[in-house]
Formats: sequence, C-alpha cells, structure tokens
Amino acid sequence: MTVSSLRRAATPAELRADAWLAAGMLVAGILSTALGSTSGVYGGEHPDLWWGLVYAAALTLPLVLRRRFPSIVLIAVSSAYFVGVSLQIPEVYVGNVAIFIAMYTVGAWVADRRRAAIVRVIVIIAMLVWLLVSMFQAAASPDNGFSQEGPFSPFVAFAMLQFLINIAFFGGAYMFGERAYTSAVERAELEARTAELERERELTAAQAVALDRVRIARELHDVVAHHVSAMGVQAGAARTVLDRDPDAAKSALAGIETAARDALTELRQLLETLRTPDADAPGGSTLRLSALSELTEHATANGLPTTLSVVGTPIEPSELVQVNLYRIAQEALTNARRHGGPGATADVRVRYDADAVELEVANTGRAPISGRAGLGLVGMRERAAASGGTVEAGARGRGGFLVRARVPLSRPATVGADT
Repeated sequence: MTVSSLRRAATPAELRADAWLAAGMLVAGILSTALGSTSGVYGGEHPDLWWGLVYAAALTLPLVLRRRFPSIVLIAVSSAYFVGVSLQIPEVYVGNVAIFIAMYTVGAWVADRRRAAIVRVIVIIAMLVWLLVSMFQAAASPDNGFSQEGPFSPFVAFAMLQFLINIAFFGGAYMFGERAYTSAVERAELEARTAELERERELTAAQAVALDRVRIARELHDVVAHHVSAMGVQAGAARTVLDRDPDAAKSALAGIETAARDALTELRQLLETLRTPDADAPGGSTLRLSALSELTEHATANGLPTTLSVVGTPIEPSELVQVNLYRIAQEALTNARRHGGPGATADVRVRYDADAVELEVANTGRAPISGRAGLGLVGMRERAAASGGTVEAGARGRGGFLVRARVPLSRPATVGADT
C-alpha cells in the first residue's frame, strides 16, 4: 500500500460542508463588496457594483469543488483574485480567505505530493512577483500616499510589511496543508493497522477454536476407539462360546464391563480436563511411557498377544511427549486388533537415543484393507507434530502393519534413583 493510497476520498458529509462553506463565503463576499464600495475603498474609483457580484461568485463558488479538484480550484480562485484586485473591485477580505482555503486544500487533499508542491509554489511565486510589480508601480506614482524620503522611508516600510504579511500568509497556508495531509495519512495508516490486527485477532481466535476441536476429536477418538474395539472383540468371543462354555462367556462379558467402565472413566477425566482453564497442559496425567506395560497387557487380554521391549537408557521426556507417544501406541494396537485378523500378534518397542525417543508398534497378520488414511492415522501424525516429531505408518512386506514415531527431546532428564 503506497502512501498516496492511504489518503481517503472525501465523504458526502465533507462535500456538503464544502457547499455550505461556498454559500457562506459568497454571501460574505457580496456584503464585503457592497460595504467596500460604500466606504470608498481605492478612493471611490472602482467598477460598477455588479462586477463586484461577479467577482464574489468567481472567488467563492469554486470552493464547492475544492476537495474534488483542489489544484484547479486554487488556480481559478487565484486568477479571480488577481483580476479583481487589478480592476480595483472594492473587496479586500473574502478574497484573501478564499485563497488561503484553496491553497490549504491543495496541501491537505492532493495525493500526488509533487504536483501539490508545484501548484502551490507557482501560485506563491506569481503572487509575490505581482506584489513586487505593484510596489514598483506605486513607487513610481507621485500620489501613492507615502513619503519616499530617506533610506528607510514610510513607503519602504509599507512595502516590507506587505511582503512579510504575504510570506506569512502563504507560508501558513502551505504549512497547515502539509500538516493536515500528514495527519490524515497517519490516521489512515493507524486505521489500516487496527483493521489488520482485528483480522489477525479473528483469525487467531478461529484457529484456536479449530485446534481445540481437533484436540477434542483426537482425544475422543483415542479413548472411544480403544475401548470399543476391545469390547467388540470380547463380545464376539462371548457370542462364540456362549453355548458350549458359559464360564468363558462370563469372563468375556466381564471384560466388556471392565472396558466400558474404563471408557467412562477416561471420558470423565477428559471432560474434566477440558473444563479446567489450563486444559492444554497435561499435568497430572497418568498416561506415561511407564504405563505401556499395562497397555500391552490389556491388548493381550483382549485377543492381541503383545510384547514390550525397551532399547537404550531410559530418558524421561516431557509429559506432553509421554501422553502423545502413549496415545500413538494405543491407537496402533487398536488398529492391529481391529484389522490384523485371527492369530495376529504385536510388538511394542521403545528406543531411547541421546536426543530422541522412538516408538515402534509392529503387528503380524493382514494389513488394513482400505488404502485411505483413517482418523486414527491422522491423529497419530497430529500428536507427533505437536511434540515436534514425525510418524511413519505403512504395511510391511512380510505382512502386517508398522507404525514408527520419533520425537526429539529438547530437555532430556536421565531417569535415576529418585525417579
């Protein structure tokens, strides 16, 4: 966005105000001309009064368009003022005010600053040259009303006073116009920055809501899918042995009951976490890497024989990393139990490096039939990304499926006796 583009266009209210200003100036110009004619300005030598009316209209009516065509209005008002004073039309106040307003408007509203400066400088030079010529003509006239005797005569003092007044007059109009334009641009920049910050705030709020929804969906999927999958396996086993082995069926139903209670417990904990102000912090969570043994035992008890092995010196990551890796392992075992088929087994391995921890969940059996990534895989990638890591997931050549997650350790703490 360029500086010139920041200067806004005139509003309808400002254009109406210009019309009222021109009307008021026209009335003032007519009154000033009439009173000047009666008071004998220019020694009573002046054109007829109707010329004064034309002069007042030429001075003031262009001000209606002063914000739309500032440069043209300044030239028109300056030309009318030059002609009127040259013809000695008895009006000496409204013309000066009109020129000041026109010159101020060029400085305050012309977006092309070079053109604004050129137009104003040309008008100022023309007026000063005209004033200088008028002073020389007056000096050559014997009846100018001022004594010219001495090095600093009354006429010289009057001439200097006229130049100083005109310099202050035009300099003030120039300076006020520049300041008005600068203030308008600064105000427009501030409004643009404010609007941009508001858009960013709305975007940030929308992103925060979207992230919360993704986090909630991911947690619900991990909790519900894991337990419901186990309940499905137990229910199938109970249905199969219900007639010939009631005790095994009762054991399977007891497993379903336990899984349902565990699911309700985890859902309740999840809802309590979401209701707390610091829901993003997993402080106090029981989902740690040390609980992987219980997770593998649960998988084994629900029809997926699973082993757990740890490679390397255990290094305790942050709680967020532990929660995410636990959930990745849980989802991988759930998928293995769901898609591996009868006789499938799983192996969970945790490898500790100096700067990273790697989780690998491999299962035998068949790979998932669908090639499309489900919500479980999406959740794994999101959890790994949230911890600054990556996830690789795909079918193995010898059968089964492999999930490998690697998460860097930013501030590792070696597990010791205190732990």
